[in-house]
Amino acid sequence: MGHRAAFVVGAVVAASGAERIQQLTQRMLRKKLYVILSKGAATTDQISAVLPQHLEYMIGLEKTGVLFASGPLSAPPGAPAGDGLTIVRAQSADEARSIASADPFVINKLRSFEVREWTLMEGSFGVKVNFSDQSLDIA
Repeated sequence: MGHRAAFVVGAVVAASGAERIQQLTQRMLRKKLYVILSKGAATTDQISAVLPQHLEYMIGLEKTGVLFASGPLSAPPGAPAGDGLTIVRAQSADEARSIASADPFVINKLRSFEVREWTLMEGSFGVKVNFSDQSLDIA
């Protein structure tokens, strides 16, 4: 097969691959959310002193529909590291930064954070569960 024929065959495979990707992704959710990755910089005692205010803040975000999910990250072999991951519904990265900045852990300089836009494409969920009080709403 000559170079021209190989190029044409390669282009057809690439086009069919692109077409298949289009078919597979055309109905995906594409929901824009924001991930707040927070990095711990405090002792256990410092965290414990501010934890009630942090939890009240997060539960408030949950109850108003801003909070999608949140929780601490662990370091191997499962010990708390002081880091956390929060996913929020926001209109922009600036709004997500504003939400993260209002966290009592951040206000008290116990955590720093980074915001990243996340596009939710696939997955499933059919029940609304509020983790803080274990209430649920079957949709």
